Amino acid sequence: MKLTTSAALSALALSFTALPAFAGDIDAGENAFQSQCQNCHNVTNEDGDVLAGRPNVRTGPNLYGVIGREPGAVDGFRYGASLVEVGESGVVWDEEEMVAYLLDPTSYLREALDDRRARSQMSFRVRDEDTARDIIAFLAQFGAVEEDEEATEEES
Repeated sequence: MKLTTSAALSALALSFTALPAFAGDIDAGENAFQSQCQNCHNVTNEDGDVLAGRPNVRTGPNLYGVIGREPGAVDGFRYGASLVEVGESGVVWDEEEMVAYLLDPTSYLREALDDRRARSQMSFRVRDEDTARDIIAFLAQFGAVEEDEEATEEES
């Protein structure tokens, strides 16, 4: 029994070390997501369970697994050409890329593509960097991070 408990604790410790460090506050991020993001986005897993936001929201793409994903990559969602081009250039959504995008989506795309005509279909802007980091910390709970935890548990 002691060996099993020890192994379980080791696996748990490994799963925590696999998580990337995000500067934001998850609870504040959940509140910000509910007040600022869920009108256009939700977080829906592969089984169709809505983990955050409202069901049947189709204005913006599903944000499940957004951290670590390239921009413009959700199958079945019709992204703007500029965001798809950024994704095709090798950019991956991490904390810094997402902060810049959330604060000013069109400016982010113009700078990333060096194209003053680039446009974002997301017209909403998060008001400040702290709120953006909170939203990112909240979203980081869903998707790729969970898959990393499961892989760590299976290896143990």
